[in-house]
Amino acid sequence: MTTESGRDEAFKAELTQLIPHMRAFARSLCANPAEAEDLAQEALLKAWNARGSYAIGTNLKAWTFMILRNQFYSEKRRSWRSAPLDPEAAERTLVAVSDPDAGLELDEVRRALALLPDDQREALILIGAGGFSYEEVGEICNCATGTIKSRVSRARDRLALILAEGSQPQDGVRPSAAMDCILGELASLGAHRRAA
Repeated sequence: MTTESGRDEAFKAELTQLIPHMRAFARSLCANPAEAEDLAQEALLKAWNARGSYAIGTNLKAWTFMILRNQFYSEKRRSWRSAPLDPEAAERTLVAVSDPDAGLELDEVRRALALLPDDQREALILIGAGGFSYEEVGEICNCATGTIKSRVSRARDRLALILAEGSQPQDGVRPSAAMDCILGELASLGAHRRAA
């Protein structure tokens, strides 16, 4: 086996172990699970194609998360060109909630998280749910550790204010589905924390 093919095999093995982590991070960034899966797959492909630029011995997890994060923001910048959703079509697809009391508080938290600025939500999810250290998140987000600490602090304060005001708009997701959404995300992040 040549040195280059051995390096590729080692990179592939390490990258494969990060797939669940990348999927969980993508889900924390995207509201839509299908979009999150696409984002994770695109980031994995970019990481594989850029494997020659990865410095062996550095934090591969942070490197791949930075690729995924940059991909997310690139797609977000391009999204303004997408056609807006037809409101009449959206109204026809809404389903009446059979039990509006189920999981209301949890749904409020889920919707409140969506109101945070992207950088604050990302930092809070990576620190709070992802189990990353402030230093690792700083590396992933390509900014200082102090900046991450500030973002997390502001995110917590803003989340508490949003919940106190009750200013979360409805988003069409059934409140009874909030528990499944949050538990699924937390289970994914928990599995990643144990694997790390």
